[in-house]
Amino acid sequence: MSKIDELIERLCPDGAEFLTLQECTQKVKNIKWKSYSGNDKKYIDLSSVDRNLHCIMETQNINSDSAPSRAQQIVQTDDILLGTTRPMLKRYCMIPEKYDNEICSTGFCVLRANTEIVLPRWIYHNISTTDFFAYVEQNQKGTSYPAISDASVKAFSFPVPPLEVQCEIVHILDSFTLLTAELTAELTAELTARKKQYEFYRDKLLTGEKMYPVGRIIDMLSQPITDGPHSTPKLVEEGIPFLSAESVYDGRIHFEKKRGYITDEFDIECCKKYKPQKNDVFMVKSGSTTGKVGFVDTDERFNIWSPLAAMRTNENNSARFLFHLLQSEKIQKQVRAKASHGSQPNLSMRALEQFEVPIPPLEIQSKIATVLDNFDAICADLNIGLPAEIEARQKQYEYYRDLLLTFAETGNMLATDRQTDRQTDRQTDRQTDRQN
Repeated sequence: MSKIDELIERLCPDGAEFLTLQECTQKVKNIKWKSYSGNDKKYIDLSSVDRNLHCIMETQNINSDSAPSRAQQIVQTDDILLGTTRPMLKRYCMIPEKYDNEICSTGFCVLRANTEIVLPRWIYHNISTTDFFAYVEQNQKGTSYPAISDASVKAFSFPVPPLEVQCEIVHILDSFTLLTAELTAELTAELTARKKQYEFYRDKLLTGEKMYPVGRIIDMLSQPITDGPHSTPKLVEEGIPFLSAESVYDGRIHFEKKRGYITDEFDIECCKKYKPQKNDVFMVKSGSTTGKVGFVDTDERFNIWSPLAAMRTNENNSARFLFHLLQSEKIQKQVRAKASHGSQPNLSMRALEQFEVPIPPLEIQSKIATVLDNFDAICADLNIGLPAEIEARQKQYEYYRDLLLTFAETGNMLATDRQTDRQTDRQTDRQTDRQN
């Protein structure tokens, strides 16, 4: 018999009591800035909380002059924050000691554990479960900007076994979380190292040799660089995929990130200026991702908007060589130098045409492109495999978390599906009764 089983048999053989968050938490103190004359405070807003790591990444300092007009919440160590605006984005975290006695946005529901009843980490793990976010999704209000009230959050009921049982399960989940975090860091470092290795050899192959003649990008093209329409298109529910800057990253064109669809008529009008075809090369020329490159590897019909610059090589040059060349540090350095730096970077197509580039013979271009394509394929496999491994470990943690936190009212920690369904029905009934 495991330690958890032994504890449950001894301390809660008939199952765990279900309580609401309201019943397990304390009232949180607010601060009114008009009457505050102390030191600057760190201000935790919704953007401060990382949605994947569930920790506070950065804050701003505010005082009585720069603070929001309404009262704010003072947080303390081990408080749990849950973003109630667009809550399905899962902005939640636990307050570490360094943010004790700081303040947070009213966009958070602050859950302060009554430690005579429940451990703070017990609440934290329970609000990370699929059951909790299913509850949130059912109880949030609004469509374009959904939110859930603090009262609705605190009406959520969950199993609250004796503290000794909570402590053992929290220890297991925290250990699992730590192992997952360490594995994630290790795999991410591996992926970063392989990317840097690829970039080094790419730049060495493309620009390391002095023997190739130097020309301009325009010398490699069959026509001047062009782009899509500058007018804002009317998007429709079905039609021709319409792509913009957000579709181009990681050296690829992501159709799942399309802006939307355009009509056949608008597409025909766009094609009078430019009609995409297989083996074209795109570079983002305006916006925060200026310089990102993508390759058209499909005959699928689509069109592009003005933030994308389209290039088509002539018969003496390789499209794949140009694709790799545009991502090299030599070209990206010219992008950074030539792009205007207003509110958003913008790169002129005519300036891009004049970038200096090495232009080896077509045969050499093809060999270099083949080597880099093979290396790119290896990196792509890593880019799929390592994140997939990270995701698998996260799902494993989530599975055991939900399993450990599920208490059947029969006293069995691991409920059958039917028991869990009955338990959910009873929980819903109790919540309805409380609201009535």
